[in-house]
This record gives sequence, structure tokens and C-alpha cells, in this order.
Amino acid sequence: MKTAELADLIKGRQSIRAWQDKPVSEDQLCQAIELATHAPNGGNQQNWHFYIILNKQVIGAIADAVQASANYMASWPEFARYGEMTTRMLQRASFFRSAPAAIAVAAKQYASPLDELSAAREKTDPRARQIREGRAIANARIQSVASAIAYLLLILHQMGLGAVWMTGPMQAKADIEKILGVPKEMDVIAFIPIGYPAETPPLRERKPVKEVCQVIK
Repeated sequence: MKTAELADLIKGRQSIRAWQDKPVSEDQLCQAIELATHAPNGGNQQNWHFYIILNKQVIGAIADAVQASANYMASWPEFARYGEMTTRMLQRASFFRSAPAAIAVAAKQYASPLDELSAAREKTDPRARQIREGRAIANARIQSVASAIAYLLLILHQMGLGAVWMTGPMQAKADIEKILGVPKEMDVIAFIPIGYPAETPPLRERKPVKEVCQVIK
């Protein structure tokens, strides 16, 4: 693939939130995940796990759990100060109910020896705490899952499928993990509804490179 072709693929991908009532092939999703697992990951742990959901009742149960959580949040008196846009977001928290398929991405809990060492050391060494906090911000587990998801979204787009990367459903994380039977040593980190697009969102402008990039010579 030439760079121009890769650029077209990357720039053409959009987040899709409306899908055709058409089944998605299990084989396609498995192939997409297999390719996504070639993404870079911390310490080559490959500690991700992907739950392919083709059962509409399961997707509906997850949507119910997410909406219930959203409704609970909307009942908080403090919520009123955040405006109409936030209200609409919570009202539409379960929009993915109509998706023909979804992938929940989980990852095993992991602490490297350096994390354990700095956590023990910080009790008597302020600099060790600073080191641990810096490492925690650059959480390798989250970065590994994120790199795989970025690959996955491009692969799905290339296959003609539309998807959206969601972290909002994590407000019902415990419920989702119970529905999917996720073991205790894992955490669900993201949820990706998938299907054949029923919309063509306008391409969003990106900030100029000079605005987000600094060259240090």
C-alpha cells in the first residue's frame, strides 16, 4: 500500500452511530481482531482480550445497563449545571442498541516489577512517588489496548464496516463484565458497536499540524 492510499484510508474513517439491519460476519470480525493483535503493546504482554458479541439480546442487555447508569447520573441535582448538551448525551447513552454486532475490549491487570518496586519505595522516598505517578499516567495496559483498537477501527473501515470507539459504557462497567462473564483479573476498557453504515457523517476538520506539533532541533 502506498502512503497516499494509507492516507485515504485513515482520513476516510469516521465514527459510525447508525447501522443497517444486516448481519456482520463472525469470520470478518475474527480476522480484524487477529490483525489488530499485531499492534504494539507494553512488554509484548499481549494482555488484551476481545469479546465478539453477535447476540442482539446481549447487546440489548448491555444497552439497558448503560442507560440505567446514565439515568441515575441524570438524577443527580449537580447534573443541572452541565447544560443541555450533556443531558442529550445521557439520553442517548444506549444508542448502540441497534448495532448488529459489538466488540468489548478487556485487558488483564498487570503491574511490572518496576511498578511494584516504586510503589514500595515511595513510602520513604518522595522521588519514587513521582516516578510511580509518571509511570501510572503512561499506563502501558491502556496504551496497549488503545493501539490495538486504533488498528481495529482502520481494519473494520477497510472491510466496509462502520464502528465507534466508546468509553462511555464504562459507567456500567461492573454490569457489562457480569453480562459477558469477564473474569476478575480482567477489566473491560472499551466498547465498539459495529455494523454496515447507515449514515455518512461529514468529515471533521483537523487542527493544522503546526498547531499540534513542535519540532525540537
